[in-house]
Amino acid sequence: MPEYEFVDLYVPRGVPRQETTRLLTEHAEYEHWELDRLTLLRDGSRRVRLRRRIIRQVRATW
Repeated sequence: MPEYEFVDLYVPRGVPRQETTRLLTEHAEYEHWELDRLTLLRDGSRRVRLRRRIIRQVRATW
């Protein structure tokens, strides 16, 4: 089963949708994060949870 690490972001309500999209796209392209959950809060702000897979190296023993 894959292991993931998570990061939570908070986007205030004054930030336009296009700016939020650009922010999440940069995280995805350059830091290899993917969208796990996006919650739109009552006041118009967004709470975003991103995840990326943890890749563990196996040591070779000879």
